[in-house]
Amino acid sequence: MRTLIPRLRVAILLALVAGCSQPSRDYTGVASDPELLHAAVWAVTEAMMQSVTSPPVAARTYAYSSVAAYEALRHGHEGYRSLAGQLNELQPVPEPEPGVEYLLPLAGVNAFLTVAEALVFAPEKVAAHRDTLIRRLRENGIPKRVLERSFEYGAAVARHVLDWAATDNIKLARAAPRLQIRHEPGLWVPTPPGYMDAVEPNWWMLRPFVLDSAAEVVPPPPVPYDMRKGSPFYRLVMEVYETGKNLTPEQRWIAGFWDCNPFTVYPEGHFMSSAKKITPGGHWMGITAIAMRQTGADMMRSAEAYARVAIALSDAFVSNWREKYRSVRVRPVTVIQERIDPTWEPLLQTPPFPEYTSGHSVISTAAAEVLTDLLGEEFAFTDDTELPFGIAPRSFRSFREAAAEAAISRLYGGIHYRDAIEDGVVQGRAIGRAVVARVHTSPPRITHAGSGDAQAGGPGGAEPPAANL
Repeated sequence: MRTLIPRLRVAILLALVAGCSQPSRDYTGVASDPELLHAAVWAVTEAMMQSVTSPPVAARTYAYSSVAAYEALRHGHEGYRSLAGQLNELQPVPEPEPGVEYLLPLAGVNAFLTVAEALVFAPEKVAAHRDTLIRRLRENGIPKRVLERSFEYGAAVARHVLDWAATDNIKLARAAPRLQIRHEPGLWVPTPPGYMDAVEPNWWMLRPFVLDSAAEVVPPPPVPYDMRKGSPFYRLVMEVYETGKNLTPEQRWIAGFWDCNPFTVYPEGHFMSSAKKITPGGHWMGITAIAMRQTGADMMRSAEAYARVAIALSDAFVSNWREKYRSVRVRPVTVIQERIDPTWEPLLQTPPFPEYTSGHSVISTAAAEVLTDLLGEEFAFTDDTELPFGIAPRSFRSFREAAAEAAISRLYGGIHYRDAIEDGVVQGRAIGRAVVARVHTSPPRITHAGSGDAQAGGPGGAEPPAANL
């Protein structure tokens, strides 16, 4: 029941694809329906929810998959530029054979699915979606050879993108030493109720898509740990504590709406059960789908939006994770239960990684900057992304307003201090504007000056975080 709405959309789409009782010669219209791409994105989101994919890993999967879709599609649309030479170390992508019939929208969808299938931990769900789609397309009269040729081209683009993905230091990050817990005042330790290990402590090692390194955008140092009454840190802690005790119904709704924690666990005696939730990046990919449907965007425009947003999300996580494991700051629940009130519980479960800066603040602001560039500063929309999880939709006057709410939701949820939120917003704005300035797809529509207010780091690779010294 929790995934009813997206599944209904997919079912309706497949019914429409198969709706003709006789094979149709107008198969190009069926093949170019943007809902094919939206359904593919949701299928990948479901696969990642099933396997409890971490937020940074999910963002990386969305980014490589979306780049592949964009590159396979763009040859059929004049004016759209290749991302090769714009994204770090991406070489020219294979081109379709001239003079041969392709359905490039289908190539784009298959490129997306093929990359995702190789990267997710539940590839069978992605493969099942592709198999169902192929069957329905064949039933609708698309010539077998054209269909196969289109899917083969999409697979060729996917292989190229996967070869590129394999060089982004993911293996190095996974082989590097894990975070060593130091039980010192102010430093992160695993949090209740699951007390899980730190997630992806070496993610900062990955090659970004646009930033020159994880160190390009550096937030200021967090407020130093100091629990003397009246100190700046003590005031931050007390704000979280008092806010949590006096939440309004609206604030509870906001916190739950932006929770997006795939690691939520529920103790049941000696066992733990879990709730499968969308990641923060998945939420913003959902917002992208809403915006594309609302504007009647075709598949090319939708692929462009997905690619740009996903690139911003992925780079935001690389940058954010560097700071998290450099400062390794303690979470509010640890400080409050140890020093103020042992019975206090945050509204939301604290995710298993250090506190500063707020990931939601960074990635939401970065995504909002890209969507604002694409669709304008006053794009009103209703976000029903969380409806499948039993949370009512919320309406926003702009993407930036939505991002600001996502950021402050972490204070309401009891899992971030205010400086992590505010500094995270500045960090995310700089990353989003870097993507806007450096990634050129179709002719520009709306431009923004500047590259943000966060301090710039040095060129080249980031230095090892303090946590790993």
